[in-house]
Amino acid sequence: MFDHLFKSSSTVALHARAPYAEERIRYLEHCERRGDRHHTVRRKAWNLLWIAHQLGDRADLHLTVDQLRSILFDSGRQGIRYRQIDGYWTRKQITCTARGWLRYLGCLDRPVVQNPFQSYLDDYCKWATNEQGLAESTVGLYARRITRFLRWYGPGGRSLSEVRVSDIDAYLAYERRQGWGRLTIRSAVDAMRAFFRFGGVSHWCKPSFAAAIQGPRIYSLENLPAGPAWVDVSRVFASLNSTDPKDIRARAVLMLLSIYGMRASEVAKLRLDDIDWERDQLRVRRAKRRELQVYPLLPSVGKAIVDYLQHVRPRSAHREVFLILMSPFRPLSAKGIYGVVSPRLKAADVHCAHHGPHALRHACAARLVAQGLSLKEVGDHLGHRSTRATRIYTKVDLAGLREVAAFDLGELS
Repeated sequence: MFDHLFKSSSTVALHARAPYAEERIRYLEHCERRGDRHHTVRRKAWNLLWIAHQLGDRADLHLTVDQLRSILFDSGRQGIRYRQIDGYWTRKQITCTARGWLRYLGCLDRPVVQNPFQSYLDDYCKWATNEQGLAESTVGLYARRITRFLRWYGPGGRSLSEVRVSDIDAYLAYERRQGWGRLTIRSAVDAMRAFFRFGGVSHWCKPSFAAAIQGPRIYSLENLPAGPAWVDVSRVFASLNSTDPKDIRARAVLMLLSIYGMRASEVAKLRLDDIDWERDQLRVRRAKRRELQVYPLLPSVGKAIVDYLQHVRPRSAHREVFLILMSPFRPLSAKGIYGVVSPRLKAADVHCAHHGPHALRHACAARLVAQGLSLKEVGDHLGHRSTRATRIYTKVDLAGLREVAAFDLGELS
């Protein structure tokens, strides 16, 4: 493998004599088979050479990420002299290579975070999914909120049946000091109410306990939608480089978010089979409705997707449309979609409450309302289950409000 990557016999010997030569060769061959470019494999080979010298002749390579970073950068060992590792990005690149290598070898261990109530949480998640019919994203959010509370409560050594309302209040006060706002606290309260309501059904807490959990009151329609103006969205598109692979992918992602009002998770889960090129249709699996919604594929959106598929998308067995552009080529997650959108909104100096994918969903809805569509039509376009979720967008028709303000009341004015 080394003689395939390097021409100099001394360089080949340098790599071959270093520790873990067989393990490094296996991983580099794996990277080459999955489609890594030649120069990428060469770079990883140099990184692995430095990593191997830092690890020395350890008998056991089973390490957590924190242990790995400590050995690589805090051990004081000089290793070999070819590599300068003072830079932030160099260290990050080396860490990523080491993590990929150890993960391939089956040696990367996850730190064990004890949750003495994990079985309760697992039972709740199954119940919420199968019995309550909550969306996967909602169950995941609730599970994260509940886990934070259980880890805060667990060290006290008490059982869940001993939880008091004062414990919930103390926890929420703690999170408020950590920076949580009203909406986040309300989300945590909703999650804990659902969890302890399940506890009442399962008889490990009092059935009345869930109703006693109180959070901040959030008034219906108290805030304006958090999306940017459509002129700002257009400015983001104008700022994209038509030859930059990342911007080519970003254009397709941004169009799906702002034109179809898709959620980040829906864009992440969009598959090649969901695009019907013969009928010019786009099939979207709505996250909350849990049903397939068919849209006409607009020519501009189709062109952006084709440009990405033909010139940017890596070759991969994955059927998801959007992949990361660095090996290993795996589907973009919802967080990855955020990473595509947020920097571009900020770079274009777009003013909105949140610079994430959901801001473009708000912009889409506001534009449809301004064009005169009914709440039912806007809600159907966005995949809302009821018009209640769409009502907030009635507050963005500023032109109509100005007409009301300018209405001449005659002698009554």
